[in-house]
Amino acid sequence: MTTTAIRNGINVEQLLQTIDAVKDDEAVGTFTFRASSNWKEGTYNQGEIGDFTHAGQEDTSRGAPFRTHGDEPPVLLGSNRGPNAVELVLQALGFCYAVGYVANAAARGIDIEQMEYEVEGDLDVHRFLGLDGERAGFTEIRVKGTVKSPNATREQLTELCRYVQDTSPVRDIIANPVPVKTSLQVI
Repeated sequence: MTTTAIRNGINVEQLLQTIDAVKDDEAVGTFTFRASSNWKEGTYNQGEIGDFTHAGQEDTSRGAPFRTHGDEPPVLLGSNRGPNAVELVLQALGFCYAVGYVANAAARGIDIEQMEYEVEGDLDVHRFLGLDGERAGFTEIRVKGTVKSPNATREQLTELCRYVQDTSPVRDIIANPVPVKTSLQVI
């Protein structure tokens, strides 16, 4: 009888099998994720994240779609019924770093007792409002990570932090140009 090693809440054997499957078949590493947004009123929107495509097949493992809410603070004409879109980007980066860190730590035999990320970004709304401005997006994003491990050195934890930054899909999306194709159906 074999025992499955769970480290940091990650099934290490399953993680290694996933890595091997992607090495053996490139298609296993391909995904198409989707999200939808439905405007309700003012600056308030409701979103939905449901099924996705993995290796060319629809994945329906989610029993129901995740529901999200987005709004603006009153200073930006909203009513605080949810975070705004740029705050969700910051949250996505923190989530991605944390997932990457604990999963890679597990694969390396590192136990994590505590992991936190504080993410903040500077944004000037001039361009968004149709005024002259440098850019519509963040001008700088700062991330502060905190980690506690009972069995890793400071050097191991720091190297893992660099590795996670280099392999984070969300950081890559933020830091590098991604083609965005937008269409509009008028009904």
